[in-house]
Amino acid sequence: MPTTQLQLLKTRRFLPLFITQFLGAFNDNAFKNALVILITFRLAESVGFSPQILVTLAAGIFILPFFLFSALAGQLADKYEKSFLIKIIKSVEIFLMVIAAAGFYWQNVPLLIFVLFALGTHSTFFGPLKYAILPDHLQENELIAGNGLIEAGTFIAILLGTIIGGVFILSTYGEYTISALIISLAICGWLSSQFIPKTQRYNPSLPISYHIFKETFQLIGYARARQDIYACVLGISWFWLVGATFLAELPVFAKNILHANDHVVTFFLTLFSIGLALGSLLCNKLLKGKVHAAYVPFGALGITLFTLDLYFTAGQTVTVANNSMLIPLLTFLTTWQGWHITVDLLLIAACGGIYTVPLYAILQQRSEKDHRARVIASNNIMNALFMVGAAIATVCMLKAGLTVNHVFLVTAIANGFVAVYLYKLV
Repeated sequence: MPTTQLQLLKTRRFLPLFITQFLGAFNDNAFKNALVILITFRLAESVGFSPQILVTLAAGIFILPFFLFSALAGQLADKYEKSFLIKIIKSVEIFLMVIAAAGFYWQNVPLLIFVLFALGTHSTFFGPLKYAILPDHLQENELIAGNGLIEAGTFIAILLGTIIGGVFILSTYGEYTISALIISLAICGWLSSQFIPKTQRYNPSLPISYHIFKETFQLIGYARARQDIYACVLGISWFWLVGATFLAELPVFAKNILHANDHVVTFFLTLFSIGLALGSLLCNKLLKGKVHAAYVPFGALGITLFTLDLYFTAGQTVTVANNSMLIPLLTFLTTWQGWHITVDLLLIAACGGIYTVPLYAILQQRSEKDHRARVIASNNIMNALFMVGAAIATVCMLKAGLTVNHVFLVTAIANGFVAVYLYKLV
């Protein structure tokens, strides 16, 4: 009998970790979006940079620690008891949020950028722990349910944090509101981490290497030596490439292709998060608790088919008579094209959830116990590399004169080849 998500949420071996991860993702994204909005509308010119440059710099600064510290994070997670490390990391988060509050109060961009880098480092060290500890506390037939819940909770937390961070930061006393929120969330995350059970699977004799680049290449080399594990790493990283492309380009897609306003953008982001969460939760029912990749190629194929449908549907969208006006959400939803695009985005995201959750479970199940966190760390490095590659490829396509709709078309076609490749996992 597969374990249901509801049953797992009633257990101490899972619920505290779920809450800790949810609050951490919420906090990261509330801070990041508040910072981006504040830079865009208030602070950029005060430090002599354009908002576009600062926002792009901020995105790069957050992802940089994944390249620099993932190898070390994986080693530490394999060497020491994982719940102990999580508690330390969550206590550091409180300290970082206090610094962030000071940065908001003083409107100090360099200090806030430093906190962003530190939060990226925080996420780099937490990532291998949260995924490597799951197989320590869950049975094999619970891995799909556990990963599905972690992914669903993460996507909903990202959505809520992004919306709340953006809504409150420019309101009256917004800096104080956001500061109180992020400190409170960090404290609650630390409290929930205190209830995560200890694990017996760690290797105190593991030597730690501080040679960043050498260890990074060794980690990736270790994963490549196992074809099934490396296929999972590539598959997960491809998911983040596709997801990063959609999330980055949906605002431009809504405005330039559909001629829709910012409320439609928020609606699209909400759809995407809900779809990913639903697909992630559906995996346990589809797989009946068994860890295998039977539905992974179908999830990838679904992403391709619904993205192709999105491309053709968006190309048929009729704009309002006055081209200077952006279509509001209610008007968008009164059109056939609006509902068609809504369904496409929801199903693209749901297929993404069906696609990625089994890959995480396989990665956890098939990795050697003493090397599991380092395998996950190598996956995080590849994820970051693929997301950077997605950004570069998108910029090149746009510079070449393609529209965002064409970017989605190219993504759909490339994803079709990935679906064929993933059949080797079945």
